Amino acid sequence: MSVDGPLAPEPLLPRPEPPPGPFEELRAGNLGLRLAESPAEIDAAQALRYQVFYAEMGARADAATAGARRDVDEFDAVADHLLVLDHDRGDGAEAVVGTYRLIRRPGAQRLGRFYSESEYDVAPLLAFPGEVMELGRSCVAAPYRTRGTLQLLWRGIAAYVFRHRIDLMFGCASLPGTDLDALAPQLSYLHANHLAPPALRPRALPGRFVAMDRLPIARLDMKAALVDLPPLIKGYLRLGGFVGDGAVIDAQFNTTDVCIVVKTDLVTDKYYRHYERTAGSPREE
Repeated sequence: MSVDGPLAPEPLLPRPEPPPGPFEELRAGNLGLRLAESPAEIDAAQALRYQVFYAEMGARADAATAGARRDVDEFDAVADHLLVLDHDRGDGAEAVVGTYRLIRRPGAQRLGRFYSESEYDVAPLLAFPGEVMELGRSCVAAPYRTRGTLQLLWRGIAAYVFRHRIDLMFGCASLPGTDLDALAPQLSYLHANHLAPPALRPRALPGRFVAMDRLPIARLDMKAALVDLPPLIKGYLRLGGFVGDGAVIDAQFNTTDVCIVVKTDLVTDKYYRHYERTAGSPREE
């Protein structure tokens, strides 16, 4: 399918029923991954977000944020918070070393919008006929920034998507810094190779739109630009992810954002097949 042509809704393949009961913790050695179960665990995630976004990455804190040393906003109350726990440190809030915020459509409806709508017109995504989910506020404590931790996070997202039958996920992903000249190769690479199909293409809001096609293709070192992308964005691309039209400078967080769109087929296909084997239900092709 050409990414430049219209994207008609594709029939969804039959899927096994999600497992009953609560979201079960996933384990990888001493690390576990599950949803936050208490206000204390959400508070620990917010403290970690402050450490990474403000103390490390140079986000600008207002007085309340600096005083609390917490990254908090109104979307936290309507989200599920995926947590990475180091069980060598404990089993609750004291063990939180990674987090990812997940917002489904019902949660966004409680506030009247998704977080991404402060930067992008996401109407094409909201019109998608399946279930949608926004991802954001992803961060991991410095000692745990390993391939294994990232793989555990992806396993958790796949399990969550499977449980809630999510068909499309999206969110603002960040490039570090706001120097557009320095980021020109990465932005140009994304625009040239991964622009979303028109039917699934969010667009940066008019007052915030920054053109991504900043360098001629002939001048682009595609391999170098891909290597320089943040690991999270490269992970989305490996799953067949697209980007919206236009980047957005987030001066508060000292980042340049792109809107990522991922149909969940590739995210969950391996998980579906594993679950079908363990559940004993053959997949219909």
